[in-house]
Amino acid sequence: MKLTLTHDELNAYYSELHDSNAVFRADYPADSFERQPVHTVYGGANLFKASFASKLGEVALKTLDTYAPTYNVFARVLGLPGSETLPTNPVYLDSLTRALETSPEQVRQIKPAAWLAFTVFNRVVKKLQTEPIEDNRIDFEDGYGNRPDDEEDSHAVSAADEVAKGMSENLLSPFIGIRVKTFSDECKVRSIRTLDIFLTRLAEKTGGRLPQNFIVTLPKVVTPTQVSTCAKVLENLESRLGFPQGSLKMEIMIETTQSIINHRGENTVPLLVAAAGGRCRSAIFGTYDYTASCNITAAHQSHTHPACDFARHVLQVSLAGTGVTISDGATTSMPIGPHKAAKDAALSPQQMDENRAVVHGAWKLHYDNIMHSMRHAYYQGWDLNPGQLPVRYAAVDTFFLSGLQDASVRLNAFLNKAAQATLVGNTFDDAATGQGLLNFFLRGMACGAITEQEVLATGITLDELRSRSFVRIVNNRAKK
Repeated sequence: MKLTLTHDELNAYYSELHDSNAVFRADYPADSFERQPVHTVYGGANLFKASFASKLGEVALKTLDTYAPTYNVFARVLGLPGSETLPTNPVYLDSLTRALETSPEQVRQIKPAAWLAFTVFNRVVKKLQTEPIEDNRIDFEDGYGNRPDDEEDSHAVSAADEVAKGMSENLLSPFIGIRVKTFSDECKVRSIRTLDIFLTRLAEKTGGRLPQNFIVTLPKVVTPTQVSTCAKVLENLESRLGFPQGSLKMEIMIETTQSIINHRGENTVPLLVAAAGGRCRSAIFGTYDYTASCNITAAHQSHTHPACDFARHVLQVSLAGTGVTISDGATTSMPIGPHKAAKDAALSPQQMDENRAVVHGAWKLHYDNIMHSMRHAYYQGWDLNPGQLPVRYAAVDTFFLSGLQDASVRLNAFLNKAAQATLVGNTFDDAATGQGLLNFFLRGMACGAITEQEVLATGITLDELRSRSFVRIVNNRAKK
């Protein structure tokens, strides 16, 4: 074929594209589908013990047993899909429960809402018994407050001792870390001192070992210099205390308008992450500090405020494909009843009803907030009270299990027709949707809501799943 462009010209173009593509791949190495915790539980450093996770699990189970002891009650409180159809008559409920226990798949085909409620409830109970907390943050900031220096020094030492004990006795949550105070002028001295004391003591107690998935949380970040300074502190402590190089990771909290857009009109998020020099593992959105920085009054500060959705999306598009994970904020309405029984006394029926109404209302709000987050592809958030744990796991399981069958059918149709677009029901899928379906299963597996067997039932193989690319799967199948 006759060409107009010369060999040298073409090579120059190819080289230019190659260099540009290499830079892009370095900036966007792709999101990781390794396990990401579904939540972070914050608790004051003064309260932290090595057994913190198991103790909170016990409290969470007690709360569940008190306010929603059966799957039909729990489902109705949260408003799980189809929960309004669940029986309330004890005879019918017992019959349905026996069928779910003996033939769950059969019931699933006939009464999917009952199967979902039963499955979610039992998974929640098992989770609270076996791994009640996935990520724990020992808090020296808002959950701890301002205290005399000698008191915070003492708590930094005791928290490190308890972490070391948890490591030796295998008691810690799979992910753990500490949150120090902000690096503002008012708090910078106290913040760095606490970080130094805690890590120095931990190194002494463990011989320079860190817990798995350890991280330092830096709150209320407003300038790249705050992040770079934290990174320098971590690097220095690493080398001086014998921790492996690069092992001290950090996460930043996006809680102000300036951490979204700076005074020059620039997107601040990539600048903050870059300032960490590769140490930033995640970024967290702080709902209530952010809405306050927008001058939104307390009565209208909420998890679902449009201002929060704007900030979430900026954070999301800024970090998509970079490998830095994102996390949403907290629900501040706690599932704690207003009445507490005196010693050797019982609450009256009216007091129990009032407690139940408060707890159920807080549960429903937390569930709705978590679902809002996950619909926006925020698969991690905050929990502040053990009573919130059952709701966290119920929301995650419901999100993935309720969409499992439809996603399985659609992905299976895609895989069977390889590179061809396909119509399933009234939903037309293209390649981008195919990747979205694959992401659904990858994310569901990463958080434990979807089993490997459920993924393989779609017709995908483990090797294909590990490729994490729908286009690659299609191309490989087309060659066969």
